[in-house]
Amino acid sequence: MINKVVALVSVSLIILVGASLFGASTMDLREVIASLQANGQSAMGATSWLILTEVRLPRVLLAFFVGAGLALSGSVLQRISRNPLADPYLFGIVAGAGLGAVVGHIVASWLGLEIAIQVLAFAGAMAVALSVFALMHWQGWQYIERMLLAGVAMSFLCTAITSFLLYLQSPHAANRVLFWLMGSLATADWRAVAMIAPLVVVATIVCFAAARLLDAVQLNDDAIHALGIRLVRLRLILMALVALVTAIIVAFCGGIGFVGLMIPHLVRVILGSNTTLQILGCVLIGGSYLVLVDAIARTTLPYQEVPIGVVTAAIGSVFFLAMMGRAKRA
Repeated sequence: MINKVVALVSVSLIILVGASLFGASTMDLREVIASLQANGQSAMGATSWLILTEVRLPRVLLAFFVGAGLALSGSVLQRISRNPLADPYLFGIVAGAGLGAVVGHIVASWLGLEIAIQVLAFAGAMAVALSVFALMHWQGWQYIERMLLAGVAMSFLCTAITSFLLYLQSPHAANRVLFWLMGSLATADWRAVAMIAPLVVVATIVCFAAARLLDAVQLNDDAIHALGIRLVRLRLILMALVALVTAIIVAFCGGIGFVGLMIPHLVRVILGSNTTLQILGCVLIGGSYLVLVDAIARTTLPYQEVPIGVVTAAIGSVFFLAMMGRAKRA
């Protein structure tokens, strides 16, 4: 098992370095090393230094932490809801963020103010998450399997309101929000990395510390209470952490689906059911996966970029169709 972990870490580092050199203008590794040694001051390495530090590195690091955060969130949700189909995207958080962004555009145009789309998207995402929490708490957490259904219902509601509001807006405003909802890392910068990376690191540490509790929530409720675990409080804390991570990611990067749904299944196939290894695997594989997908999204078409959410949805759909076919043969 240690060999698998070492291999995953090595592959992740290779992917990070390779993606940093790959793009519209391919960079030579020797040129980059020379530029690093000269701190970007040499004439030959100035351009490479600028591209590397201001464009490639922020985007690659942001893609890694976004993928790690979404995969980790999906794994935690699948455990605490005991539903293998649980995913941050399906909990309505993306739809809530989209609604917040659209409302923000309308209010800003009315009042003549410049409002950051990230702030309003975050507010909408958290509002949906809190609504799901309140509904489950009102039901006494008796039917945990309904949590996903509540999230899907909130997603449909927010999507319907968003579509109606976009219908009333100008085509330019509608296109801007729709492109953002499809997911993109085109606006990646060091500020976004500084906001998302520490939160994902903290969430990973919390999950490592709660690994035994994450194992325990797989048992039935009577067994959990017999162990002295306060199940409702544990679920609330973990769900709040997942909602916070996902809302921040959606606020900066838009809707990126299927990562939190697909990666935990892939990690279980590679590393087994050990919780600690699954957490580590979700961070490494989820991060590396989104770095690769982003490289595809920004280089597939000349002079334009494919929304990353479109690529992840296409790959995720094919992945699950393949898994269903494999399960049927087995």
